Amino acid sequence: MLQMLKEGFRWYGDKDCVPLSHIRQSGAQSVFSSLHDIPYGEVWPVEAIKSHQEKIAKYGLEWDTVESVPVSEDIKLRKGDYLRHIENYKQTIRNLAECGIKNIIYNFMPVLDWIRTDLHYLLPDGSRCLRFDPVQFAAFDLFILERESAKSEYSADMQSKARKFFDSLGAAQKKSFERSIIDVFPGCKMGLEIEDVRKMLSKYDGIDAPKLKEHLYLFLKEVAPVAEECGSILAIHPDDPPFAVLGLPRIASRLEDFQELFEACPSKANTICFCTGSLSAGIQNKLDDMAVKLADRIYIAHLRSTQVEPDGSFFEAGHLEGRVPMARVVNTLLKIQEKRLASGGNRIVFRPDHGREMADDLQKPPADNPGYSYIGRMKGLAEIRGLERGIIAASDGTLS
Repeated sequence: MLQMLKEGFRWYGDKDCVPLSHIRQSGAQSVFSSLHDIPYGEVWPVEAIKSHQEKIAKYGLEWDTVESVPVSEDIKLRKGDYLRHIENYKQTIRNLAECGIKNIIYNFMPVLDWIRTDLHYLLPDGSRCLRFDPVQFAAFDLFILERESAKSEYSADMQSKARKFFDSLGAAQKKSFERSIIDVFPGCKMGLEIEDVRKMLSKYDGIDAPKLKEHLYLFLKEVAPVAEECGSILAIHPDDPPFAVLGLPRIASRLEDFQELFEACPSKANTICFCTGSLSAGIQNKLDDMAVKLADRIYIAHLRSTQVEPDGSFFEAGHLEGRVPMARVVNTLLKIQEKRLASGGNRIVFRPDHGREMADDLQKPPADNPGYSYIGRMKGLAEIRGLERGIIAASDGTLS
């Protein structure tokens, strides 16, 4: 018999404009959260984990999913302090498990965590959402970052359109546009300047997709056995967007990437955070097919959708609209969970990923974490909850 997936909601900690009391009111049971104040590569102490956990528990919520334990650039590059960082990562896995927290999300995206060009894109109904525009991104790459090889990667027509967009911005708009791309790391502000990004990019000279995949596999070879011993899982988040940017390699963008990953590291602790939104921005990806083929590796999901336009732009669609066939995806997840529960496994935990700024949230100051206003995500959660109930009712005959 099908059962509801476990509902989650992301919380960025004490500085989050969405308090835990509101998350409790949404009906979610699980909290996806992280210790954002701890620098990348350092150990998460048990005391700090328990303190965060207790704050969440006071509201009748459970911190069972870490989003994320960041992987340092040193680990991705296998340079500098990477050996110490890997040992620290292992200890953090152990410390989380000691506190009963065993779902760990991470990503292996080089330099920038995720990329959008407009954090408050106005939609016809008056709500706002995140958007990626390839012309605007080319303008950033060509005229702000001034990446050396950028001109050879964009057509003359694209460069002309990018110049027109860039020249339409005033000085303050250009600075705001720059910050919206280089300083949107989840839960924290790195304070990066454009020269910092140039230096970070230069470190990836000579590192192509096969080499970065090798670095990922070597990382997992070290940490996955520890996770397995602890009964924990490591869920890689797909690249966002799932196509090449800034000349950087993309290694978690399509079905074949994940199949290669699980073949290279068959540990049962090696899993995917099935983010339908990130993956749907790649027109090569068929989300319902991916869910079926990666079923054994899906324990955590982010559910949202994107609308991809003919020029390659994409924006956050409603949770039940856009490129993601959400009914088929959710139906597949429910069946995966049913099979897993029958063999003594755990429920799949998901959260409604991102949400439009709408209604009263439009009157509030812009959130420090774009895409994570309250009402839009609560709407998405309610829609997915209703979809699940409809699927379950149809499957058990209570609709008849």
